Amino acid sequence: MKNLFLFIGLAFALNVTGQTKYQKGMQQGFALWEQGKMTEASQLFERISKAESENWLPAYYAAQVEILSSFGMKDEAKLTAKLKKAQSFLDAAKANSENNPEIIITQALLNLAYISFDGQKYGMTLSGRNSQLYEQALAIAPNNPRVILGKAEWDMGFAQYFGKSTKPYCEQIKKAIELGKAEEITVEFYPKFMVERAEDVLKKCSE
Repeated sequence: MKNLFLFIGLAFALNVTGQTKYQKGMQQGFALWEQGKMTEASQLFERISKAESENWLPAYYAAQVEILSSFGMKDEAKLTAKLKKAQSFLDAAKANSENNPEIIITQALLNLAYISFDGQKYGMTLSGRNSQLYEQALAIAPNNPRVILGKAEWDMGFAQYFGKSTKPYCEQIKKAIELGKAEEITVEFYPKFMVERAEDVLKKCSE
């Protein structure tokens, strides 16, 4: 399960040519992220979130960067500090957008980071919580391709852990891909569905 969702957050638009300070800042943050400059990206998104205090997206992306950069860490103290920081960003995003499925599945991603670090320590308490989070997000947005894919990957991880087939989840991944291809994003900088990554997940599901 360690590598599940690792690149789920890298789904954003870089082709927006807006001229406002907010737009330029967000584009710069995504560019830093793409370059692997995670600390700089997180710090920039944090600054934008403070300036755009009623906008959930900057804090959401700051959380995404912190969470994704925690995977593979070996030092528990550093990992915990990073994820606590990510949690503060998520809480700020939640305050501006209650019951947002994108934020809910990112909370599940944060929990996964803990589980991936130490399954014995965190698995029992957070695995059940993650299943609830995906059910909650799916109830709110049953046709959200990121939610569908995230839940399918989570279920696949469980199946693999217990030595069961992952094929039952292939149809959900196919559904997510179809919805993702048809999805029209109308909100600037809203998370986008990564079709190529989903297709890679589908290949693993079918193996």
